[in-house]
Amino acid sequence: MTAPNPATAPRAFLEHLYQAAVQRALPLHNTAAFLPPPPKGRTIVIGAGKAGGSMAQAVEALWPTDAPLAGLVVTRYHHIPPRPEGLPQRIEIVEAAHPVPDAAGLDAAQRILQMTQGLTKDDLVLCLISGGGSALLTLPADGLSLEDKQGINKALLNSGANIGEMNCVRKHLSRIKGGRLAAACAPARVVTLTISDVPGDDPSVIASGPTVPDVTSCADALAILKRYNIDIPAALMAQLESGVLETPKPGDKAFEGHAVHMIATPQQSLEAAAAAARAAGLAAYILSDEMEGESREVGKVHAAIARTVARSSESSRAVALKGQPFSKPCVILSGGETTVTVRSRQPGDAKGRGGRAGEFCLGLALGLQGQPGVYALAADTDGIDGMEDNAGAFVAPDTLQRAVAQGMKVDRFLDRNDAYGYFEPLGDLVVTGPTYTNVNDFRALLIL
Repeated sequence: MTAPNPATAPRAFLEHLYQAAVQRALPLHNTAAFLPPPPKGRTIVIGAGKAGGSMAQAVEALWPTDAPLAGLVVTRYHHIPPRPEGLPQRIEIVEAAHPVPDAAGLDAAQRILQMTQGLTKDDLVLCLISGGGSALLTLPADGLSLEDKQGINKALLNSGANIGEMNCVRKHLSRIKGGRLAAACAPARVVTLTISDVPGDDPSVIASGPTVPDVTSCADALAILKRYNIDIPAALMAQLESGVLETPKPGDKAFEGHAVHMIATPQQSLEAAAAAARAAGLAAYILSDEMEGESREVGKVHAAIARTVARSSESSRAVALKGQPFSKPCVILSGGETTVTVRSRQPGDAKGRGGRAGEFCLGLALGLQGQPGVYALAADTDGIDGMEDNAGAFVAPDTLQRAVAQGMKVDRFLDRNDAYGYFEPLGDLVVTGPTYTNVNDFRALLIL
């Protein structure tokens, strides 16, 4: 596909890079090389995540038609892709809530755990795991109600805790996460196919690692809960303190003979976007696929980098000699998973709307201060930024000016975490609908 001209159509060009990143992470393009041969016995497919529907369809399309295949995968509401014509359904796909779990996710987790009963050493379990699986595969620890789990989840989401911290707590308050699902599958062999949505691509963090060993402890979970002032029922607190809720660790026999394959990663998607930029004649640089931190602050850091590059008029050789690694025209890319700490609202303020990508764009716009020649797009690769209907937002040199003309000041919207309310009137929300994959944050700066 021919890229739009970045000089005359910067937004379309940035959306083209986003689509290149998403396409690289689609399961059908990445699954075949990692599928094991059919076993002597049954093949059961289980799993959870925002890419669960498309991962299940990829397995159905690639698995031998004469080999038995059955199972259950849970994905987010409205994230089941259209079924390809002529592809028979052999794996059930159900939907549940994300990021706060609901009864549908609880029911799916119970059914998945039931499917592991009675397996033998001749059977194979294919576990399809992608980002979002932690909320979708919810099975609270004994003594913890779904309502309790929902409250803890909301508190974690609003606290500013990073994904590793959130998933440490989730593992220890679950009957299925943190390697417990793999233990339930014994003595069958488990092969886990994973799409990474976390910095560092650690499979024990993706969807809270239901089929891999957990190196974190009950003490770690307690420390995180205390750090962010999150309350849990006293009975659960006592179980964490005593270690009753400890997860299976590396070396546990439950994981013998198992395999984990990373079929798509954030870095691969950033490289695909960089290749698309270079094909259009631009230099492309990848800052990192592991960026974390407060979204607004990460946005300000990106703005500082972009302004430095944009203000440089020297030749690329002169820039390099001055220690500046980037020269315009170029594209600067980054990924990872930033966080949003939800601020207290002022009396009379409406509740803010938006997610990490939108808040990044608010911080970026504030930091750029209308810098000429700099355009940016930030979006979640699953197509949904937080709980809204947009993937992210677009920033241009005139963003602040157009907003002020409508009576909107960017710092006011940052104060109430209202990126959606800021970018919607400007027509600068990026709306893609579900993409059926998830390698987390995508950010692209175009500097002309």
